[in-house]
Amino acid sequence: MRRPRLYLASASPRRDELLRQIGLAPRRVLARVEERWIDGESAVSHVARLAEAKARAAALRLESVAEPGLILAADTAVVIDGEPLGKPRNPDHAREMLRRLRGREHEVLTGVFLLRTDATASHAAVESTRVRFYDFGDATLSAYVAGGEPRDKAGAYGIQGRGALLVERIEGSWSNVVGLPVERLPVWALRVGIDLVELIDWQTR
Repeated sequence: MRRPRLYLASASPRRDELLRQIGLAPRRVLARVEERWIDGESAVSHVARLAEAKARAAALRLESVAEPGLILAADTAVVIDGEPLGKPRNPDHAREMLRRLRGREHEVLTGVFLLRTDATASHAAVESTRVRFYDFGDATLSAYVAGGEPRDKAGAYGIQGRGALLVERIEGSWSNVVGLPVERLPVWALRVGIDLVELIDWQTR
C-alpha cells in the first residue's frame, strides 16, 4: 500500500518551508478562494472558514487523484483590539500597522483544516499565539519597512526574519506566527486517520 501524500492548499512559501524543515515534501495545490470578511464575522470564524474553503477547493482539483492523501490548508490573521490586520497595501500602510503594534500585545490566529482526499474524514482547528512588540522607535520602524520584509505579510512583519528583532516575547507556538503550528499537526492528522510521522523523510537535511 502506498504511503498517503501530503497536499498543501496554500501559495505561502513560508508554510511550504516549515513543512520541509520537518522532513515533509508537500505537493502544492493552489486553491483560489475569495478572502473577504463577512459582516459580523469574528477573526476566529474567519480563519477557520477560509482554511476549510481552501481545503475543499483543493479537494475538487484532486478528484481525479487515485492515491490516498491528506490536504492541509491554513489561513492566518494578526488581530489587535479585536480588529484583524491583513497584508499591507504599500509601505505607508505597513508603517501604519507597525505603529499600531509597537509597544503592545497582539494575537496571531491560524485556522487549519485537514481533509483526506477521499473525503472520509476532516479536522478543523484554530491556533492562537500572543505576541508583544518592543516599543521601538521610528528609525527602526522606517528601516524595517525600507528593507521590504513587511510587503506580503499579515500584520506587516515576519517573525522568521528581521521582524524577530521587533518582538519582546511570545506566548504559544512560534511557527504559528510564521503561518502554521507544525507541532500540532501530528495529533491533528491522527484524527483523520493518517500518521504524519510516517510521511517524513528522516534523511532529508
